[in-house]
Amino acid sequence: MVGNQLNTVIEAVPEPMLHLDASGLIVASNAAARGLLGDWIQGRSYAAVLRQPALLGRIETVQADGAPGEARFELADSAGSTQFRVRITALRGLPETPVGVSSYATRFSLLLHFTDITHLREAEEMRRDFVANVSHELRTPLTAVLGFIETLRGPARNDPAAQERFLSIMEDEARRMNRLVSDLLSLSRVEAAERMRPSDAVDLRAVLDGTLAAMRPSAELTGNTIMLHADAAGGVEGQGEAPRNLILGDRDQLMQVFLNLTENALKYGGPDRPVELTLSREDGSGSMKGKVIRVDVTDHGDGIDPQHLPRLTERFYRVDTHRSRAMGGTGLGLAIVKHIINRHRGRLRITSEKGRGSTFSVLFPEA
Repeated sequence: MVGNQLNTVIEAVPEPMLHLDASGLIVASNAAARGLLGDWIQGRSYAAVLRQPALLGRIETVQADGAPGEARFELADSAGSTQFRVRITALRGLPETPVGVSSYATRFSLLLHFTDITHLREAEEMRRDFVANVSHELRTPLTAVLGFIETLRGPARNDPAAQERFLSIMEDEARRMNRLVSDLLSLSRVEAAERMRPSDAVDLRAVLDGTLAAMRPSAELTGNTIMLHADAAGGVEGQGEAPRNLILGDRDQLMQVFLNLTENALKYGGPDRPVELTLSREDGSGSMKGKVIRVDVTDHGDGIDPQHLPRLTERFYRVDTHRSRAMGGTGLGLAIVKHIINRHRGRLRITSEKGRGSTFSVLFPEA
């Protein structure tokens, strides 16, 4: 009776669980465990099913002394590797010791509870990579600045021309570090607020008008033109109908998105080439139901190799590291864009063709 109740409880647990008798056979498993390990495990020895020495050794110890234990279990498949924390608990008082088998008289039946901790491992790896990347990004300009300071105090002490040149480079490196710190703080704020959906109605047309006004002076310096195309989705002109470009959003963050994308288009599109922003509406698909407002930011530069497209929004990922740094890039801009778009329940799509330019498309559900 007790065993049946225990099996019912195990079956109700959403995470994988196994019940081992005192001889080490799997006498009960829930649906999650069978889905993980296979239906064939019922009645089999745990050693034949789990087959990982560290876990097997820990099970043996708990079965002998009854003290709770913990171990790791890793399962690899075509999709990658999944890591579990396995809690091992001895069950006392259950009549499961085989009759007449004295060698099992002091052994305990066990419960094994599997918890997927893959996300914790991935988060730790991301943290390590992030710290390493930040350290590298800061070390390079710091090393340059320290080297120039040493030179200014030594060989260039009485060389005004060299001093002017080195001070200019030091200023550039210091500004680069300042941009990096600013982007890191911005990324931290955006990530902290990512799950808080904004509730203010924002007109995307007004945001894009503000983006163009802010970027035109720098575009003119490099001979670029910025154009905004808008279809009739904003209402029928001349009939007094209000524009319908509203989304629920944070205006400052949306400005940050389109300033970043437009600035990138100007930088990587090259001088004397147009940058086009297109505002349109379309029907949503997949998880985005109803009407969707879409903004395309298009440059006419050299384009991006397709192999780089899936990784462009990763922190510090650069297609051309030297070119990006020379242009003042920190490698964080598109990561910030991605998190802001996620907060607005939007989508970012990137298309590019070598020699013909790139288009960054942002889609938001209409308010």
